[in-house]
Amino acid sequence: MRGLRWYTWSAVAGMAAVVLVLAVGGWLLDSGTPGWARATGAVALPVTVGATTVLLSRRLTGTVGADLGARWLAAAGAGAAVLGALVLADRNYGLWAVAPSIVVSAAATFLPPRRQWIAIAVAAAALAVPGALVSLATDDGELPYAAAFPAGLLVFTAWVTVGPLWVWDVAERLHRARRVAAELAVADERLRFAADLHDIQGHHLQVIALKSELAERLVAADPARAAAEMAEVRRLAADALRDTRALVQGYRRTTLEDEIANATRVLAAADIDARMDVAPAPDRLSESKRHLLGLVMREATTNVLRHSRAARADVEYQIEGERARLRVSNDGAGPPGAPSGLETLAARLEAAGGELSWRYDGGRFVVAAALPVGAA
Repeated sequence: MRGLRWYTWSAVAGMAAVVLVLAVGGWLLDSGTPGWARATGAVALPVTVGATTVLLSRRLTGTVGADLGARWLAAAGAGAAVLGALVLADRNYGLWAVAPSIVVSAAATFLPPRRQWIAIAVAAAALAVPGALVSLATDDGELPYAAAFPAGLLVFTAWVTVGPLWVWDVAERLHRARRVAAELAVADERLRFAADLHDIQGHHLQVIALKSELAERLVAADPARAAAEMAEVRRLAADALRDTRALVQGYRRTTLEDEIANATRVLAAADIDARMDVAPAPDRLSESKRHLLGLVMREATTNVLRHSRAARADVEYQIEGERARLRVSNDGAGPPGAPSGLETLAARLEAAGGELSWRYDGGRFVVAAALPVGAA
């Protein structure tokens, strides 16, 4: 998204500023331009360029407020009107509509999609009038060109302005949908665990409650039967505890292989390009160490989904000498900071004779873990 934002800004705001400076600025520097026009244009041109650039930049980031946007739009419109009038007074029908076209196109980007082209069509019809009136008043024989070219210029300018911003809006919505899909995947897993826990605990607790009630009633009438029922309650409680531990163990105990496979699915569901370079784990890498590396993989995947705007993630796992090394990196990293989950895991890996580090490197977040292959 960062690269797309830069491309969209350069294609819209940057290009608008460059065109204004080169086109209108070139006319102001022309030797045939009157001095009074140069002096007036020297003030109007920076105002128009600055206000238009701010408008388009804030439209891209979505940070412009109603009051502030109206002020920037008023400044850009006033500057464009002055520049257009100066150039039109020189009967330059091919140049006078450049500044008004850019400002009108910038303003149209703030309208709803269905109203954008209506506003542009009305503005195009309006831009045909000034040039036509000047051509008729001076009888220079350029009426068709003076009327048609400004309107066509506005339509073209609107097309190259609105189009990239429309693509940006679509990409932004897709990015938000991707993050929602990742969050839903986590929520679905939590619901699955909750449902399994409810099934196990609900069944056992219901039977325990019924047998406890029966034993309570039999205490006086049939103590032996009551004792048997309570023994059954004890057995059921032990079964419930065992099943619950098995469920939690299956949920919490993980291995590197399982977490890499899960990360591949989850990152793909979030529309993140996940590149895996994974070597098979050796038999002498203990289950506890595979579990630790799996926790690192899980935490790194969670950080990618929750704390970045990643478009690509790379996972590398290999054995170098007597150390197993896991490296997870992603682009679109958020602001630097020490994730608490990684800090906790770093202490656990250190206790197992390994190490865990993380760093920000040129917009990428890199997590690197290492554990000895043999006994710690």
